[in-house]
Amino acid sequence: MATSLLLLLDDIATVLDDVSVLTKVAAKKTAGVLGDDLALNAQQVAGVRASRELPVVWAVCKGSFVNKAILVPAALLIGTWLPWLVTPLLMVGGAFLCFEGFEKLAHRFLHKAEHAIETQRHEQAVANEAIDLVAAEKAKVKGAVRTDFILSAEIIAITLGTVQGQPFLTQLTVLAGIAIVMTIGVYGLVAGIVRLDDMGFYLSQRDNAAVQALGRAMVDAAPWLMKALSVLGTVAMFLVGGGILVHGVPAVGHAIEAWGPLASQVGNAGVGVIAGAVVLAAVEGFRRLRLRR
Repeated sequence: MATSLLLLLDDIATVLDDVSVLTKVAAKKTAGVLGDDLALNAQQVAGVRASRELPVVWAVCKGSFVNKAILVPAALLIGTWLPWLVTPLLMVGGAFLCFEGFEKLAHRFLHKAEHAIETQRHEQAVANEAIDLVAAEKAKVKGAVRTDFILSAEIIAITLGTVQGQPFLTQLTVLAGIAIVMTIGVYGLVAGIVRLDDMGFYLSQRDNAAVQALGRAMVDAAPWLMKALSVLGTVAMFLVGGGILVHGVPAVGHAIEAWGPLASQVGNAGVGVIAGAVVLAAVEGFRRLRLRR
């Protein structure tokens, strides 16, 4: 009895050790996507009324957990029964990210008058406390959760590649662990970023002169940081989406990687922009064709 218990404990310790090592490897491989995920999700609360920032972040965070609750079992099933399907599904998601990024650029630069009017209306609505923006926020949250689904799929796919060939329990534990840690990490950081001005205001009221100066600097930096993250979020769509498409075609992926780290990122973004333009043109063509009918 005692021997059996010791053997069981030894097996558990071995599994936990494997899980720990594989989780560290998977975390390193998904770190790049984490940065893009952070930029994309931080931009989603740009323009949201201050009192609604944290509720919006929490709503997207809950949606992200739901996404991963779907993706982890799906990844295990696909990895076991249909491993060839992982790359095509990721490429569809990558093309969609590129489409969303290019659609934003097209709307901003090709429809400047409309964009300016929409921005003005939104700013007036945010400033008017009598207007309930919860309904508008639902659309923003839905879009953010949709984008999170694609980024989460890439994180899960990368992790799945790390644990392939391992026992089922190890695969499940590593995938679930990465899903939870990444979600908490991303949305915890996003919550901190969007409340940076509040933290700065709090510090500016302290007695220490150096702390007050730091607080004022944080308050001044907060609007610029949110604008920067909004731009970086759009860039991240092309980097992530283009990167998925490039790596989906091994010959192209290896050729671009040979350019070096910085040049390969530029190449990924370039592929993302071109793919986004092609998909947007196809979608617009389909819409016009359907209207004629």
